[in-house]
Amino acid sequence: MKNINYSKYETTPAVPEASSMIETFRAIGYSIEAAVADIIDNSISAAAKNIWVNFYWEGAETWLSVKDDGHGMSNDELIQAMRPGSKNPLDERSSKDLGRFGLGLKTASFSQCRKLTVISARENCKSVYWTWDLDFVNQTGKWELIKYLPEKNFENEISELKSGTIVIWNDIDRLVKNFQSDDEKALEKFLLIMEHIKKHLAMVFHRFIETGKIKIYFQDRLVEAWNPFLIQESATQEFPGEPLENGKAVVKGFVLPHKSKISEEKFKNAEGAKGWNEHQGFYIYRNERLLLAGDWLGMFRKEEHYKLARIQINLSNGLDAEWQIDIRKSVARPPLVLREQLKAYAGNVRAHAVDVYRHRGKSVKQLPGQKFIPLWIEHKRGDKWFYKINRKHQIMEKIREQAETEPDKAIETLIRFIEETIPTKSIYIKEAEEPEAQGKPFEGVKHDEIRKIMKEIYDSLIAQGKTDTEAKSVIINLEPFNYYPEYIATL
Repeated sequence: MKNINYSKYETTPAVPEASSMIETFRAIGYSIEAAVADIIDNSISAAAKNIWVNFYWEGAETWLSVKDDGHGMSNDELIQAMRPGSKNPLDERSSKDLGRFGLGLKTASFSQCRKLTVISARENCKSVYWTWDLDFVNQTGKWELIKYLPEKNFENEISELKSGTIVIWNDIDRLVKNFQSDDEKALEKFLLIMEHIKKHLAMVFHRFIETGKIKIYFQDRLVEAWNPFLIQESATQEFPGEPLENGKAVVKGFVLPHKSKISEEKFKNAEGAKGWNEHQGFYIYRNERLLLAGDWLGMFRKEEHYKLARIQINLSNGLDAEWQIDIRKSVARPPLVLREQLKAYAGNVRAHAVDVYRHRGKSVKQLPGQKFIPLWIEHKRGDKWFYKINRKHQIMEKIREQAETEPDKAIETLIRFIEETIPTKSIYIKEAEEPEAQGKPFEGVKHDEIRKIMKEIYDSLIAQGKTDTEAKSVIINLEPFNYYPEYIATL
């Protein structure tokens, strides 16, 4: 590309208007849980070992803080950190750095509050603090911080640490604007949102928590990791990892256990904050940090029978641009050249997940020579799907033997096994995937047997004293004869 000699051209300043630009930052689209997670990213990048997320309910005056024991910042470092765009996303950065744009602290905070205060202290240094006040920026139109610290106990808190940082949100207008401190319903709603934040952090940072790299406390209570893959359960099926991008990324699939294979408590916990169906799909990580959870990336729909399929993709730092990772760290899109590879891999995992779902936990890892023998068999007549009893099943052989000496008992045994084993899950799956391909009873076969049985029942009813109309009315309301009213006239 031809280089431009910029010295030849006239220039003029085009500085963004401060209040308009900051209000634009507020509209980037952070959820509150994603915003809190973004603040914690900075704590991890600052080598924190302990992170405390705290809040205090005061209605519209409610505040929230994130404190860490990382290396802290000097006055100049803090001002630089508070500057929007403090990093160039094209710059090479540490493999452990969770940031990219230098916007996370500001945009995450502005999305939720109008006053962002940061107080920080290096080891053996006095604490420093600065505040972004959006109302002040609106009044002055200037990109200026103010030397303001909320009248709380934050200076004492920071002094209790060797080094560290506290991020404080005040005037959290997106969440508590106009709330009264004595409003019980408002408090209940607020606490539910706080619980959702806690669960989100347990998921997003579960690898850091599991390996002991960090401890996160929420209202001074230790947050336990939520691992989406149930790797400690023996019934969880792991698939071999497959390298992507010449080894810069790896995809690895898991099929979680059927409900019958784990305790009720573990099954309930494994459904996560949004439920089993919502948590199926890909989980994209960068530097051990979860970016995107439970998403099929536009390749498949979320359906009940795939809810046990979860697939992790581990990315290195250098793939941010290719995977279109956004400022919020909530969106990732695989390059087009990888979509078919990912779709094929996911298709295999999903097929096994359906198998486990359908057969209530049947393992796909069979011993040599072992073969699963269903009592019901899927088969096609024409272009429609049907289910029939497997006549070669050992149960059927035993029932035939029993019928020779105890026919009534044999019939009852057969009916009982039919009732208990109707493949409801398989029928549901077929109905969801191919609703127009489900056949109705006796569709696609000769109906001589239907008409014969219908005639015999009709004759029996007439013999019992029923009129022609009454007998036909009984038959038309018997399944499966209700599907064939045209044969009634022939009786």
